[in-house]
Amino acid sequence: MAPRELGPREIEAWRELRGKTGAPENPFMGPEFALAVAAVRPRVRVAVWWEDGEPVGFFPYENGAFGHGRAVGLGVSDCQGAVLRPGLAPSPRTLLRLCGLSAWEFDNLEDGQGVFLGGSGGTPEAFASPVIDVGAGYAAYEDVLRVQSPKFLKTTLAKERRLGRQVGPLRFVFDERDPAALRTLMEWKSAQYRRTGRRDRFAKEWINGLVRGLHALREPGCSGVLSVLYAGERPIAAHFGLRSRTVLSCWFPSYDPEFAKYSPGLVLHLRMAEAAAAAGIGMLDLGRGAAEYKDALKTGELTVYEGSVTRPSIRAGLHWLAHEPTRRAHSYVRNRPALAARGRRTLNRLARLRGGVAGQP
Repeated sequence: MAPRELGPREIEAWRELRGKTGAPENPFMGPEFALAVAAVRPRVRVAVWWEDGEPVGFFPYENGAFGHGRAVGLGVSDCQGAVLRPGLAPSPRTLLRLCGLSAWEFDNLEDGQGVFLGGSGGTPEAFASPVIDVGAGYAAYEDVLRVQSPKFLKTTLAKERRLGRQVGPLRFVFDERDPAALRTLMEWKSAQYRRTGRRDRFAKEWINGLVRGLHALREPGCSGVLSVLYAGERPIAAHFGLRSRTVLSCWFPSYDPEFAKYSPGLVLHLRMAEAAAAAGIGMLDLGRGAAEYKDALKTGELTVYEGSVTRPSIRAGLHWLAHEPTRRAHSYVRNRPALAARGRRTLNRLARLRGGVAGQP
């Protein structure tokens, strides 16, 4: 069914089942995110399992051409999978058949999703998703950084003080509601993508619409949070992410490159961690992807997976030919540090030539 066809009963059952999984309360896994994506991607669907008249499982997906399914929001969603009653383990082939899919593709499959990790379609590749644990409070987190990343913490705090002296009094807003601030962040991020030779996600209208819609969303399981660091009245760094009661999923960080020497993105992340802890959030998920700033900030890691599940068919074979060789080529580079480092150096040189600063959020 289309997500808009879910009634209050199904929505509440989805939330309750998610709470029983024992997994972090990631906002990407809630019904609110599926509904938000469906508003800009009309081919989003949700399969619902019923037992004895009660909904016991939900599988959100995008139904593409020729039965090629995708995770909801593939390419921007940082946590994917089904929400099932503990002990419910449908066959992946049966699941795909009932949904009319020949394949289902994912790039941030949540750990513990055994239904998909054991299916046919090749062995999924595992990735680390760095996290910050602030469950014991921000002061305890800073204590961890003093041991784990002492130079990073000392340097960042010194730059924060210098920024306040030389540019203007600093002001941090954890949950900025001004749409103009969101537009500024999106402009910065688009320019950053172009400077560093990466695909500009905000060039896609559906991603623009999704982010704007989520910024206005205020639900306990999924709310858009725009955090902004101001110097005087001028925004110099910002981040847009999603939060639940206990998890802040970090998503789109950027900053004004005019102030790059102060590392405003790093200062912003420390203030976000402080504000999140004060708001009762226990974990910040920095998302998959290698970056020096993530290594400095993290206290641990989760695991996510990239790959696909298929059922035997001509359509599944076409999906394999269209996607698997490219995925394996990317994996080949990632698993060879010297080759991957060479690629990163090339992108970083491009960033410097175009006026960007590599290695910062």
